[in-house]
Amino acid sequence: MTRAVDFPWPDWELPTLPLPGVPDIPIPDLPGTPAQAAVLLAGAAGILGLALSKRSSRTAAWIAIGSAGLVLLASLWQMYSLHEAGDPRISTTIGPLAFGELVVPLELSASRLSALVAAVVGLVALIVQVFARWYLWFDPRYRQFSATVSVFTAAMLLVVLSNDVLLTLIGWEVMGWCSFLLIGHLSAKDSANRAATKALLVTRLADVGFVLGLVALAAGAGTTAIDGIIGHWVTIGSDITVAPGQGAALTLAMVGVVLGVLGKSAQLPFQDWLPDAMEGPTPASALIHAATMVAAGTVVLAQLLPLLQAAAPARVLLAVLVSITIVLAALLAFAQPDIKRLLAWSTVSQVGLMLAALTVVPVGTGPDAAIMHLVSHAWFKALLFLAVGWMGVLTGGTVVRYVVSATKRYRTLRRPVGIGLLSLAGVPPLVGFVSKELVLAQAEHGVQHGAGTAGTIVLAAVGASVPLTAAYCMRAWLILDRGPRRRAVHQPGAQQGHEIIDDFFAEPEVVEEAIGIEEAESAISSSARSAVAVLGFLSVVGGLLAFTPQLELDLVINLQLLAAALLLMILAALAVWVASRGVGSRDAAARLPVSVSLATERGLGFDRLYRAVVAAPVLRLAHWVQWLDREVLDAYVRAAVPAAKLLGGALEQTHPRRPAPGLVLVLGGVVVLAVIGVVVS
Repeated sequence: MTRAVDFPWPDWELPTLPLPGVPDIPIPDLPGTPAQAAVLLAGAAGILGLALSKRSSRTAAWIAIGSAGLVLLASLWQMYSLHEAGDPRISTTIGPLAFGELVVPLELSASRLSALVAAVVGLVALIVQVFARWYLWFDPRYRQFSATVSVFTAAMLLVVLSNDVLLTLIGWEVMGWCSFLLIGHLSAKDSANRAATKALLVTRLADVGFVLGLVALAAGAGTTAIDGIIGHWVTIGSDITVAPGQGAALTLAMVGVVLGVLGKSAQLPFQDWLPDAMEGPTPASALIHAATMVAAGTVVLAQLLPLLQAAAPARVLLAVLVSITIVLAALLAFAQPDIKRLLAWSTVSQVGLMLAALTVVPVGTGPDAAIMHLVSHAWFKALLFLAVGWMGVLTGGTVVRYVVSATKRYRTLRRPVGIGLLSLAGVPPLVGFVSKELVLAQAEHGVQHGAGTAGTIVLAAVGASVPLTAAYCMRAWLILDRGPRRRAVHQPGAQQGHEIIDDFFAEPEVVEEAIGIEEAESAISSSARSAVAVLGFLSVVGGLLAFTPQLELDLVINLQLLAAALLLMILAALAVWVASRGVGSRDAAARLPVSVSLATERGLGFDRLYRAVVAAPVLRLAHWVQWLDREVLDAYVRAAVPAAKLLGGALEQTHPRRPAPGLVLVLGGVVVLAVIGVVVS
């Protein structure tokens, strides 16, 4: 019997589909390069949006959306030119800087993967700008918002296209400040100000390691060029070898870089700032979560991948921390009382998947699986945030009690929300399914090719995230798509079949479905609705990207592992459905104990941990330094006055108050002689 059912599970090697025929368009000799144009256009839009629009939101919108469209065109042109040329294209910026023995070329580099990421950043930025024009229509500070988004986009493009760690650092820090401005856009709210400050402080704390790590790498290599840094520290062949005597220095530098990446990507122990960042407007959340900020760490480590592979302790540290984050964030997402916070914790988990894929890349293999999940996540997470923002306008908020039955009441929302959640859960054949299976295959491939303990940990975490992600996506869908429920109550003397509302969340049945559709569509502009539709289309068909030459994925999919993952997803979804039965809101998380719900809502108390481990010691040190300055250093200055008085009093006691007669005669003689000398002369 065992032999009868023991059939082989053949592995599936990914085929490569040819790209559709692209017309042979001649590449004109334009001034500059597409990489230069993309960064400059986005940066100039931020300046012009404030300088030229004055008080006109319409002018600001034309500048922001028009420049974002040009950035997207430049990025697509860059992909086409690279497809024709085949080699990475290096371009200068302001020329090399003179720093003595340190070579600072300040170059941009467009490669196959960086051009793809730049195009995705340009597309998401354009969609966010279009959506924000509707979402912030009555916001008096729309000009500042759109300009900040443009600068944010320029900073991310600078990180993506940089071939110089100094440019990377500039883009990295500018993104931090832009996120502070966007999260705190609603500055009248104390919670928004606190969230913005928290995001800035937490990421800046992690950036200390990032800056020190890049400085160490550049100082050791004598250049800030990324290619030069990699060539100095390691030798790439059949294996990666570190330069003699440089192993410890490389490890320390990469540990610093990893800490910076963990901070920007909201990974353990810096993960708590991202859910609080939901205080910002929804378009800002879509931009930060989908195409900038949290994805920047994946891009930087992909650029420095040979160094990460050579620095085993840094790679293991990254693997362990992101693996814990993947599972922890997925668990926290399930219990959140707000849909936006659920999506925020899911971002923390999904970014962990990107970084985890980088830790198990064998030598000779590129970071294509991680980049594919970055692209996939950008599409379906931007779709979800914008759809939830649209929903929040209709329902008055994104808290669970506000959005119950939202997709039932507003049927137009049903498709984008459903596509986004299915893609996030990894349901085939959507883009999320393709990218997650590639990450899972990458983890298995890494374990088979000597990734060691880190590979095993990553594989376990990625596998555990599959049912957990399906669980919180199913929970969200059951809440949003809950139908009206009524029941008959028999009372003495009452007519049979009398119906009352079942619970607080139940609502009257919709008589005309068209009413909800009309209300949902009339609440949003046609351009914003089209932007959401574009993201929905990409979330459905975007998985085809993995089968094109744009990505080099020499992976073999384990069909047995694939079947197990799909089975776990189905079982998790069924378990959540069963748990939601009997709950008025269809919220399976309502069955959790109150103490657990409160703890998860507060991020398991990491705020208190930050205060205890970082804030309190720093404040104590500051008070101690202040006391030392006031009571010790300043004491010498303050003591000069009483010391002079004390000395004067002592001398007064030892000296007579009346002068001696002889001294008076001597002084008188001196005065007489002085007068005679003056008169005679």
